[in-house]
Amino acid sequence: MIHYQLRCDAGHEFDGWFHSSTGFEKMAAAALVECPVCGTTEVSRALMAPALAKGRAEPAATPEPAPESESRQQIAAGPMPAQMLALLQRLRAEVEQNCDHVGADFAEEARRMHAGESERRGIYGEATEAEAEALLDDGIEIARIPWVPRSDG
Repeated sequence: MIHYQLRCDAGHEFDGWFHSSTGFEKMAAAALVECPVCGTTEVSRALMAPALAKGRAEPAATPEPAPESESRQQIAAGPMPAQMLALLQRLRAEVEQNCDHVGADFAEEARRMHAGESERRGIYGEATEAEAEALLDDGIEIARIPWVPRSDG
């Protein structure tokens, strides 16, 4: 994953995480990167300050990694900003309106589409962490998005 500081043509700055630099370029060209403040899709990367080490400090001790379920709970523990929630709700509505729900068959259907055995189309559904990693390892592009409750309740 790569982190970018982004800026819209109205001057709003915000963060974005992308699979790669190419991933950002493709998403921006397809107008899939949107300013959370004003909604414009005219977005570019802003200048970012590099992370520089200060002096010759001793290396920090690496904490023991938390079990996966605990680390996920810690990540999701904080409140989600209202703008982020609204953006994710709009994303969910677009996915539900324009893609086919394949449920737990997501990994199988993605493989069939990749192999040309099934019509290429937008799909969404559920996959285990192992299934998602296997798809990525096999060169099958997928995206994981937080599935928030609908805005209409």
